[in-house]
Amino acid sequence: MATIYQVSELAGVSLATVSRVMNNNVRVSEATRNKVLAAMEQLGYRPNSIAQSLASSRSNSIGILVSELHGPFYGEMLTGIEAEFRAAGKHVIIAAGHSERATEEDGIDFLRSRNCDALILHVEAVSDQFLIDLSTKETPFVLLNRHVPALADRCISLDNELGGYLATKHLLAQGHRHIGYIAGPMWKTDARDRFHGHQRALGEYQLTAEDALFFEGDFRETGGSKGLQVLLDSGRPFSAVVCANDEMASGALTAARELGYDVPADFSVIGFDNVNFAYYTYPKLSTIDYPVSAMGQMAARWVLKQVYQQSRIDVQQIFNPHLIPRDSVAGATAD
Repeated sequence: MATIYQVSELAGVSLATVSRVMNNNVRVSEATRNKVLAAMEQLGYRPNSIAQSLASSRSNSIGILVSELHGPFYGEMLTGIEAEFRAAGKHVIIAAGHSERATEEDGIDFLRSRNCDALILHVEAVSDQFLIDLSTKETPFVLLNRHVPALADRCISLDNELGGYLATKHLLAQGHRHIGYIAGPMWKTDARDRFHGHQRALGEYQLTAEDALFFEGDFRETGGSKGLQVLLDSGRPFSAVVCANDEMASGALTAARELGYDVPADFSVIGFDNVNFAYYTYPKLSTIDYPVSAMGQMAARWVLKQVYQQSRIDVQQIFNPHLIPRDSVAGATAD
């Protein structure tokens, strides 16, 4: 089995230079890097990850804690993160927090115990103070889809209030005045922010949200189907429905079709996220684009810049949503 010493001798460089190449250190010239890689290829040398870790005090692994593992939203997020790290020669360890405080804390403890060089945290239930206290410990982390003012320099977040505003403003611009709202769990910051944006848009038209046309869902298809049924049972007229994410919107679309309603002829529906299936629903779902894959990539780049000292990387910390109009929204005919 080839050794690092043989690689060093064949490439004509020092052991330190070989180590820098294996750890993707930017201080190595491209010509030297190629010479070392060619020697490794010729000798069939494969770096020992444990030895690398001991030599560099790095595990080259990053812990990722997300709320859930199901659904297209989290799949896109994780794909964006993993692709960025894979290109940089890093690996990921993934855990789920299930939006429960104790489970999120346990997940963070687990990832720290695995000697991760850094953490990417998509957490909803732990407090801001818990995260502030965590920031004083040795493992650096970046927050994804959460803004904590005291930790602003390590947050990658979306303007959810603006997204909620854009969704409802689009319906209002199409002439809709009685608008139902199927919210996410209102203890979650993003669900509250999206609803506040909905209220802001209504206010611009001197309207207020009707309690009878509000349903607190669960960010899943079942919440959308149940929410639509509750709105219909309220007896209040409405010509459009805002759903706080695409999964609930798809549930609402399915329920409408099963109940004999025609979207958008009977009422319009708009979602939030622009996940991959939104284009393939019937009708195609109007929605608000949430660039979660790009945000995941940006969280990975934050780690590469702050932890692995890849200083040439630019990091965008605040993302803005934008409207994706499709076929599930039409102009109001009678409201």
